[in-house]
Amino acid sequence: MEMNVMEFDRVAREIFAPVYPVLAEQIKKETGITRGVCLDAGAGGGYLAIALAGITSLDIILLDQLEEVLAIADQNIAKAGLKKRLRTMHADIHEIPLDDCSVDVVVSRGSVFFWEDSVKAFREIHRILVPGGLTFIGGGFGSVEIKKDIDRKMLEIDKEWLDFTKKRLNTDAMNKFHTALIEAGVPYEIRQIEAGFGIIIKKEAL
Repeated sequence: MEMNVMEFDRVAREIFAPVYPVLAEQIKKETGITRGVCLDAGAGGGYLAIALAGITSLDIILLDQLEEVLAIADQNIAKAGLKKRLRTMHADIHEIPLDDCSVDVVVSRGSVFFWEDSVKAFREIHRILVPGGLTFIGGGFGSVEIKKDIDRKMLEIDKEWLDFTKKRLNTDAMNKFHTALIEAGVPYEIRQIEAGFGIIIKKEAL
């Protein structure tokens, strides 16, 4: 399934809209981190970051390698009145332009499937985490009911949608993540949540 930036944003903004508040609550619950610096990797139009900002006191950096989507994110941040706490960063997940030990929590929804070198990306993410910092990286849909509704709407756009999502969430996909995380040499667990999963990387506390 290929979409241009505007089509992708419309799907994220309209069809996936119910996901972000629920996923933000799941991230808050699973990490317990509500203050400090957050990096949203592959932030797109900023919908997850904005939802997370609404229930935490986090200052959030929205990283994406596409300038077009970051322009949309900047507009959404301004509309939400969050310019003091949220900012965009045009960068590659494989070379994050942030200092070592500078981020409290890294979140991401959906972008992990597109990383060209997962091992390098996981190492970079671990590098920027503060001691005791955590990640929640995955592909959640929020809830089973939300996923069913999204599936119905997405099938109208793409008849191969269900096969597409099954391949991302099946055992082979999880095994590839395990292999990459082990090779990266970072402490982790893959946690199953309702209608999705989260990769939890924890930086060792000093």
